[in-house]
Amino acid sequence: MKIKCESLRETLSEKIREGYTYLEKITATDYIDHIEALYFIRDIEKNLDELIRFDLPAKNPKVPSVMDLYIGADWYERELGEMFGIEIVGRKAKRLLLEKWDGTGAPLRKSFEWGKPYDSKSG
Repeated sequence: MKIKCESLRETLSEKIREGYTYLEKITATDYIDHIEALYFIRDIEKNLDELIRFDLPAKNPKVPSVMDLYIGADWYERELGEMFGIEIVGRKAKRLLLEKWDGTGAPLRKSFEWGKPYDSKSG
């Protein structure tokens, strides 16, 4: 199901009421000119899967946090932020997945420059 980013929380809330109470994963795909965010949800009782997807701009991408809807979104949101450079709006926890990562660049974006020396805040 393709939606607009602005309706993400509303769409997921509706899907939860329909029985899609399990968040399987959140990820993204970089298409250079835009990013597509992908939210995989599941209705365990009916054995149904649903894919919620939407496009984000390549520059300054932002999505709302859904941790209050799906507690399992924590690590996935951290991955979106750290690996794809997507800002998670309304997210309180700022802890990184990779503790030694300096946070510069987004390794899963096609624009990421590989081959630079590794720089770590914690040495």
